[in-house]
Amino acid sequence: MLSHLPTRTLSILALAISTLYAAPLPSGLDLSGFDPAVRIQDNLYQAVNGGWLQRTEIPANKQAVFGDDPLVRTQARISTIVHELAQQKHIKRGSIGQQVGTFYAAWMNTDAIERAGMAPVKAALRSLDAVATLDALASWQGDMQGIVETPIFMQFVLPDFKQPTLQRVYTGQGGLGLPGRDYYLDESNPAFATARTAYLTYLTTLATRIGLAHPEATAQDVFALEKQIAALHVPIEDTRDPGKMYNPLSATGLAAQAPGFDWTRFLKSAGLNPSQPVVLTTPTTATGLGKLYQSVPLTTWKAYFSLRLLDGAVAVLPSDVRLASFAFHGTALSGMRAETPREAKAIDTLNNLLGEPLGRLYVERYFPAEDKTHVERMTQALLTVARQSIRQNSWMADSTRQHALAKLDKYQVKVGYPSRWRDYSHLNILPGDPLGNLHRTKRHEWLLQAAKAGQQVNREDWMMTPQTVDAYYDPMANAVNLPAGFLQAPIFDPAADDAYNYGALGTQIGHEISHGFDNLGNQFDGDGVFSDWWQASDKTTFAQLTAKLVAQFNQYEALPGARIDGQRTLPENLADLAGVQLAFAAYQASLGGKPSPVIDGYTGEQRFFLAYAQSKRSKLRPELQRQLLSTDVHAPQFWRANGAVINSDGFQSAFSLQPGDALFKPANERLRMW
Repeated sequence: MLSHLPTRTLSILALAISTLYAAPLPSGLDLSGFDPAVRIQDNLYQAVNGGWLQRTEIPANKQAVFGDDPLVRTQARISTIVHELAQQKHIKRGSIGQQVGTFYAAWMNTDAIERAGMAPVKAALRSLDAVATLDALASWQGDMQGIVETPIFMQFVLPDFKQPTLQRVYTGQGGLGLPGRDYYLDESNPAFATARTAYLTYLTTLATRIGLAHPEATAQDVFALEKQIAALHVPIEDTRDPGKMYNPLSATGLAAQAPGFDWTRFLKSAGLNPSQPVVLTTPTTATGLGKLYQSVPLTTWKAYFSLRLLDGAVAVLPSDVRLASFAFHGTALSGMRAETPREAKAIDTLNNLLGEPLGRLYVERYFPAEDKTHVERMTQALLTVARQSIRQNSWMADSTRQHALAKLDKYQVKVGYPSRWRDYSHLNILPGDPLGNLHRTKRHEWLLQAAKAGQQVNREDWMMTPQTVDAYYDPMANAVNLPAGFLQAPIFDPAADDAYNYGALGTQIGHEISHGFDNLGNQFDGDGVFSDWWQASDKTTFAQLTAKLVAQFNQYEALPGARIDGQRTLPENLADLAGVQLAFAAYQASLGGKPSPVIDGYTGEQRFFLAYAQSKRSKLRPELQRQLLSTDVHAPQFWRANGAVINSDGFQSAFSLQPGDALFKPANERLRMW
């Protein structure tokens, strides 16, 4: 009947009919992981993930597992690349293939490692054995930057807080063998006491294996020194406060701030110009360490650094040392029952140390251009909603609002991978030298960073590799960074419906966008300059609002007798809250006024929140969870999901929550930041 119509008209009709009757896109939801016995209105996280949690066991060689684990998938992809490179013959020296293949072969040759015994690490320790003065010890620590985390170490090279076109070195506080200061100082927690006992056993084993005199007494001395170092560490939340962190000092200024340590020798040996300022982020820690260097015997410092270097080298040392390391790091601290296969460790190490060259190969194979375009489009939609949200904000003064909008207009969005790749051709990777390869690669990475100090900022630089399964906001660059490794299931599924991707990925993008306006990001303007652009009234209102979020999370018990620290986790909880609110608004805008499709029995609004909860799917050993409660700035995933949606008008409406539902919260009590 239609044969008499023009071809163009037929084509248009065919397209209309196919669109009308096209099957909906997949929901992206793993319904098999749901727990139908749990009401979403009472516990979103458990309802979405309870079935998966019940049937999932954590493998003996893991600390945690994640639903549709992107880390496992990424590691498998990198493994494929590495094996292909390792099998190539006659590869040009200095090429990615030669470096990766040689590093991997040396790492995997455990027979050769056993034959070499402790000789490689003893050779590495000869430079420390030769140290006869505290000044020489300062030089040695500079030589070890990138290899050993010293008590004050060179943590980052980032834009200067007040001159964001210049790059500066930022120091960090470190040098601890236990996960954090609380493990040394909290005498009331039995789990910390158990960890301390295991650590002393481990230190004794290390001291014995490298022939230190009186190994048990040496282990006690080293532990006592670390406890003194831990007492000097400032709390984690203070290391996120730019006002306390920004202390740019040359070697002369450092010597005045923290006498007792030869900063000039330290900086020179680290490959830095002593006359150029470095940003001392924890000045009280440095001051205390200067005194500690003077009061603690040199022999104790040398024993301490010997064990720190040895601990960082155990992966390429004989099996008895590796087993001792696993008993402490794996079992005592993280609850693991079996070691991770050596091949997986090798791949993980390569991924960390040669991450950018491997990342270049990764994105060529696994991150198509259309995925990059899809995510860039979503990000722009989130920025549009964020702009509208700031304009409509009810508590922000007009001058602050104008600054906020100007900052948002200058946001840089980086998706997938850097536009310029770094040069690794001068890195020397040798056959049969796994420890040397490890140290040279670590030092090479540090020197690449050190060379940037005092130079102009390249705004195209990334702090993460393309295959990293994470994302971040950089306040000095005013940039949202979304690596390719992060942009895969369960966070991003290009084949799934928009509700899923806005719920899983959009909330994460909104999370990162909001970091530019949280209690750290709001101290930097649109050009990345550390500046005070908030009105006093805004600061007061913001503090009142955030105090409510702190109180909300303080009441959550993550483990029996162990509650979340609402203040420590505040910036991330704020970002989760904002991310959900912004992404839900962006999803609604994407519908263009049309009703959302019902897929798998759920409306788009419902699937948005189900996807958000599914993206948090994880199961951790209690030992690891307890460690994270003490050291991590993120709340446990269970509470990140439920704690954010309880404040969401969209969630309350989508599932028709009523008084009596566990996740119900009256509208006038819900926290709305943006």
